[in-house]
Amino acid sequence: MKNALHEDGILGAQGECQWLHLELIKEMRRFCKSLFPVVEYAYSTIPTYPSGQIGFMLCSKNPKTSFREPVRQLSAVEVDRMQLKYYNADMHRAAFVLPEFARKALNDA
Repeated sequence: MKNALHEDGILGAQGECQWLHLELIKEMRRFCKSLFPVVEYAYSTIPTYPSGQIGFMLCSKNPKTSFREPVRQLSAVEVDRMQLKYYNADMHRAAFVLPEFARKALNDA
């Protein structure tokens, strides 16, 4: 997949749940870091998913990519007009804030 991406290409993949599959996430992160200069893990609450959370592995070929900051911040007016019920810039940033056990484990990966 990496070779199919443009030089600024990004890859997003389902990344399992930190509560259930932390060892697998560590392995995935290690592997992704061997291929991409930028690798981040984020998660969101999904009530229908086992444990109520699902993770995302995000990778970029561009070393200047920052997944933690929204590329485009929506104004409150845009959020209202689009009738967004979950997403806003703060939720975007919060998706990358991990519980301490996961943060420590993935920083070592």
